[in-house]
Order: sequence, then structure tokens, then C-alpha cells
Amino acid sequence: MNNLTWSDFEKVDIRTGTIIAAEIFKEARKPAYKLQIDFGELGIKKTSAQITVQYTPETLIGKQVVAVVNFPPKQIANFFSECLILGSVDGPTITLLETERKVENGLRIG
Repeated sequence: MNNLTWSDFEKVDIRTGTIIAAEIFKEARKPAYKLQIDFGELGIKKTSAQITVQYTPETLIGKQVVAVVNFPPKQIANFFSECLILGSVDGPTITLLETERKVENGLRIG
């Protein structure tokens, strides 16, 4: 594994946000959801997430999660993903990283 420098880490903008909408991503090749996440002053960003093993769209609404918000948009089928939601990966099972308690949307993780 390559070591990062502190300046490398500082380039990654990781923020808190609350999932406000979730739906099945029918056009995706692998099972996934389309999510809308409220990042406070940064606004609402969309993302696609392959988290269908652990979650349903209904259980995702209101979860406060952690995401990288400074990747360029990535086209997936007919959808543009604007951030990367973070989670622990165990084969096909992904467990989202959530805040321990509710905090302001958009706070930087550091």
C-alpha cells in the first residue's frame, strides 16, 4: 500500500450529509440505488451506490452519512454521480459509515 502525505489527505474533501431521497437504479448493470444527499451549504449532491444487500430505499432516508464530495462527476448509465458515499466493504456487503450522532450537514471530516 502506498503512503499518503498530509497534503495528499488534505485534498480529499470528506463531508457529512443526510440522505433525502433513494430509489432503485434500474439502468445500472449491478444492483444499486440512486441517492440524493443534503450537504448543507454545499447543496444536494447525487450519487449511485451498490448497497442493496444491507439497505432498502426506505431505510436509507434520514441516515446521516460520510462522503467524498470533490471527485469530478462520473457518468454511470444515464446518471451522473457527484460524490462517493463511504462504507466498509465485506465482499458484496457494504456497511455505510454514519455519524455517531446528528451533526450539521456539510461538516468536514478531518
